[in-house]
Amino acid sequence: MEQTPLVASILNATMLVVTLALIQEAQATAKMGVNYGTLATNLPPPYKVAKFLSKSTTINRVRIFDANPEILHAFANTGIEVTITVPNDQIPQITNLTFAQQWVKTNVQPFLPATKLIRILVGNEVLSTANKLLISNLVPAMQTLYVALVTASLDNNVKVSTPHSLGILSNSSPPSMAKFRQGYDTHVIKPMLSFLKDSNAPFMVNPYPFFGTSVSNLDYALFRTDSGVVFDDNTKLRYTNMLDAQLDAVYSALKLLGFEDVEIVIAETGWPSLGDPAQFGVDPKTASEYNGNLIRHVSSGVGTPLMPNRTFDTYIFALFDENLKPGPTCERNFGLFWPNLTLVYDVPIMKNNVAVVANRHYYKAFFSIIIVFNFISTWL
Repeated sequence: MEQTPLVASILNATMLVVTLALIQEAQATAKMGVNYGTLATNLPPPYKVAKFLSKSTTINRVRIFDANPEILHAFANTGIEVTITVPNDQIPQITNLTFAQQWVKTNVQPFLPATKLIRILVGNEVLSTANKLLISNLVPAMQTLYVALVTASLDNNVKVSTPHSLGILSNSSPPSMAKFRQGYDTHVIKPMLSFLKDSNAPFMVNPYPFFGTSVSNLDYALFRTDSGVVFDDNTKLRYTNMLDAQLDAVYSALKLLGFEDVEIVIAETGWPSLGDPAQFGVDPKTASEYNGNLIRHVSSGVGTPLMPNRTFDTYIFALFDENLKPGPTCERNFGLFWPNLTLVYDVPIMKNNVAVVANRHYYKAFFSIIIVFNFISTWL
């Protein structure tokens, strides 16, 4: 039957709406960040790094572990969002408003608006240090730094947070029963969450399936579709990958304190490409599989069993290997790129391939809709 003008108009309008929605969703999935550590002797200069990331990759967020002015200048006018860090040893000083205001004047204001500073992290995994001085001053330092930003009229654009290891959880299995460590939960984390909620800042965590991996659960850590299922008896939900279980454990702990509406950001996660002989599953192929599947998963919009239909702001660790880091071999080999800015292994972050890889399911949905509409139109 021949299409009437009205039917054709309805179909065309519907197709337009669907297409725009798919395009918008595809663009939302393309946001990934990277941790830019500099504990190495062989790294390229920051201006080359910034130019490369902005021109050749889809990485549009960078986190650094200090407030290096050379790096901040390098990212000017690139559009890449930058997160800087107050080192752990400066936390007690930041509780002083005069010091905090000077810190902002020195490390934030000179670089705005050319450099797109979006966040200041106060320390890194402070609760895991067991340092009573740092821990007791952490939330006051965050609050004081925020006041300094308010004074400078920067609080709407630059947020304050701090990243945590999963060691802040006293229990994480099953995910629905997770809770924060006793003592830290009410005295440190609850007032911190109140501050984060009031200032519209995220709760940042460093989940590493790598450090929870054994021979028996490697498939589960790598997002493999045939990895089997972990079942949470309390919620009757099934988990097909370790990262989802870790994120939902954090969510459950937040919910227990009444702050499930605070956004969760993945501040660090990654997989090393080289380790000590006794370590299992440490090689370029496995690192490629983890980070590739990670990117596809967190940007897919699927979410987790307890947090469905959402994406996660994620920062991969790390941009480069860092040959000056202490500890086991793997600690020095988390890098995505060699110093000559070539990939250590294949991962979908280059502009010539990531759009198709990351958004393949949207294109499938789009073409399926076209087929359905064409079929309908032939019968109207």
